[in-house]
Amino acid sequence: MSKDALTMRGPVHGTKDARRVAVGSGVGAVIETYDFIGFGTAAALYFGTAFFPGTDPVTGTLASFATLGVGFAARPLGGIIGGHLGDKVGRKPVLVASLILMGLATFAIGLLPTYAAVGLLAPALLVFVRIVQGLAFGAEWGGAILMSYEHAPWKAKGKYTGIVQAGFPVGLLLANLTFLFSVNLGGELAWRIPFLGSIVLVAVGLIIRSKVPESPVFDEVKDSGAIVKSPIVEVIKTDWRNIVKGIGLRVAETAGYAVSITYMISYLNSQHLADKSQTLIALCIASAIGIFATQAWAALTDRIGRRPLYVWSTLFAALFAIPMFLLVNTGMFIAIIITIVISYAVCQNSLAGAQGAWFPELFQAKTRASGASLAYQISAMVSGFTPFITTLLFVSFGWMGPALLFGAYALIGLWAAVATRETWGKRERELAEEATKSTPNTINA
Repeated sequence: MSKDALTMRGPVHGTKDARRVAVGSGVGAVIETYDFIGFGTAAALYFGTAFFPGTDPVTGTLASFATLGVGFAARPLGGIIGGHLGDKVGRKPVLVASLILMGLATFAIGLLPTYAAVGLLAPALLVFVRIVQGLAFGAEWGGAILMSYEHAPWKAKGKYTGIVQAGFPVGLLLANLTFLFSVNLGGELAWRIPFLGSIVLVAVGLIIRSKVPESPVFDEVKDSGAIVKSPIVEVIKTDWRNIVKGIGLRVAETAGYAVSITYMISYLNSQHLADKSQTLIALCIASAIGIFATQAWAALTDRIGRRPLYVWSTLFAALFAIPMFLLVNTGMFIAIIITIVISYAVCQNSLAGAQGAWFPELFQAKTRASGASLAYQISAMVSGFTPFITTLLFVSFGWMGPALLFGAYALIGLWAAVATRETWGKRERELAEEATKSTPNTINA
């Protein structure tokens, strides 16, 4: 890669707003994750009886997870819309709009009537707001990660995007802490309060995001007249291979999470290996560790490259698939905590940490939002229905079915990592070092 190509990553030393942008984008990620992941927790613990009663527990869980999957299925459309607008009108407007949409949909979940009150209208309304959530979340990631990436210094792209990616475990922690508190309220309040309370976070997020400046790379593309008429069509035509590889990279992380965390919550509860409070405590511990783990993994890619971390992490995840279930099957609370921590802080967070910088680097600046969003969100359809598929596999094959599925997802990620070009190898790091030394740093001047 030439130094000219590196310039499309933004200013050598980053902008004076780099840290504020990363934190602002990360705060939005916290809120969006709180809202989106909170639905997964509620689906595993409450929605089966609230919206799909009159069925056996397994059928109720399947219906609940199917509704969860609908939101994931809507995410690619959200990614297409958000990516298109991000490449056409800017990254910032997408950030603000997606946060408003997600906030309204999540608050609405807390107000939904149950099946006992309105019959079939209840699950229909739940599916509708879940679709809105999916559209908002699909548009969110591309704008947030690109804003941070394009404001950050060349040598610290992983570190700064890691702040955004760390917003996801923060959101997971807040969601599970809220459910841990609300579980003691009993009745419908146990799942309504977490959704209604999210409106406060949304208000705070909007205040922060409204003060975040636009990406310097987008401004440069706009000023040069390089904005393309249809970014989505352009990136599919010219960069479809990277989109396919990105989907493979992402499947290992997001679908793996769907097995090891989202499905595992239901598994522990249904098999009486842990009660709801114990499960939520384990998730809170894992997500708290994950905040720091994600940032550490992301920063590591600045020193060793993006691909090596991905290769080793997906290989480890493939080997961990069967031991993961053997450990939780002991029913020992400490073993359950250790398993969930490894599943999340190692298998998932390491991949998420690498994605923050790797995905934007795979695409040209003029189609970066569209390309990165497509690769990131299309894989969400796989992960969205994974808990549903995993439940069916358990019914047919016992715990070995979910374990082998987790291992298969890891192997897909390993293949994609080997097949995808390194964007921050030794040569790129050397060029960035030279540019950093030879370019005056006007930020602190």
